[in-house]
Amino acid sequence: MNKTNINVNGHKYYKVTRTIGHKADGTPIKKVFYGKGVKEAEAKAQAYLDKLNNGYINNFDKTILNDLFKVWLYNIKLIEVKPSTFVAYESNYRNYIATSSFAGLRVNEVKKLHIQEYYNKLFSTGISSTKIKYINKILHNFYEFAINEGYASKNPCHKIIIPKDTTKKPKDNTPQIFSQDEIQQILIAFKDNPFEYLIYTAVYTGMREGELCALKWDNVNLDEGYIHVCESVKRVAVFTRDGAKDMQTLTLNPKSQKSIRDIFIPKVLIKKLKELKNKNIKGPYVFGGDDPVNSKILYNQWRKILLDNEIPYKKLHTLRHTYASTLLLNGADLRSVQELMGHYDISITQIYLHSLPVNQKRVVSIFDNL
Repeated sequence: MNKTNINVNGHKYYKVTRTIGHKADGTPIKKVFYGKGVKEAEAKAQAYLDKLNNGYINNFDKTILNDLFKVWLYNIKLIEVKPSTFVAYESNYRNYIATSSFAGLRVNEVKKLHIQEYYNKLFSTGISSTKIKYINKILHNFYEFAINEGYASKNPCHKIIIPKDTTKKPKDNTPQIFSQDEIQQILIAFKDNPFEYLIYTAVYTGMREGELCALKWDNVNLDEGYIHVCESVKRVAVFTRDGAKDMQTLTLNPKSQKSIRDIFIPKVLIKKLKELKNKNIKGPYVFGGDDPVNSKILYNQWRKILLDNEIPYKKLHTLRHTYASTLLLNGADLRSVQELMGHYDISITQIYLHSLPVNQKRVVSIFDNL
């Protein structure tokens, strides 16, 4: 016999109540579901919530921004963007959008002024213009979805003014580099270290850390003297649709199509890699054997070795900057360096020009030879 808990017009039913959203002041919006028994009522409630969470129920005039944002985030962006990009989306949602003054408003009630006031408040507490601009980008994308689905008629993020500190000096984007003496100290310090060959390869190819960790012997041609870069690994938080996350090391496509490239390597590195190959280490990965290199262990070793040997600490990525700057300093043309670095735009390569010493007298003396 079915268990009931309410009598309606002489008929017995089982009633359950579920929260289906929140009002602007945070008060829960409740909905009642009836069934002939517990199971039927619970099933109806769950079916409704599933449809609501997946965006199939269009309570346009009652839909709360925070509720719809979670649906959009975990049902669309989760499968649309790279895991590393989703981590940024999720973090900015959790830390800034979900805690905003307008998160509890209905989607179609949020006005440009609500968002502008919130951004001004963030800026006054020390949040950078760059961070606020990124938050606005995410929110703008969400509202484009909301408009397409009929939840909103216009995008309140359009033409928002990002607060800026007009008195702040422009940031110096000149990349740090190692001197050649420091490079030699690093190579000596890593001798007989498990990462000796990886560091050598970083110095003489300028490859990104993820590309180095993912490098396989199948993509190393020592006879022709080049490395084919086509994969990268990254340790990221992988999310499920219910919001659970798990740290995983993933093999990903490179940053852009330009990142897939062949890097010709000098004889000194060919010799070093042949030395490594002759050790007959099993596994497809050049520096990891059966698995990609664990980047966390690599970074810890990098810091330790530099500090132990009293080499001024700079990030491992500085080897990449040093590679590009060394090529340009020794007469390489900008386009060739762009291709070797895998930059999608030559303007990125141009930043290395600022790190080069310029002898103005020598430059001007060119006219004496005309």
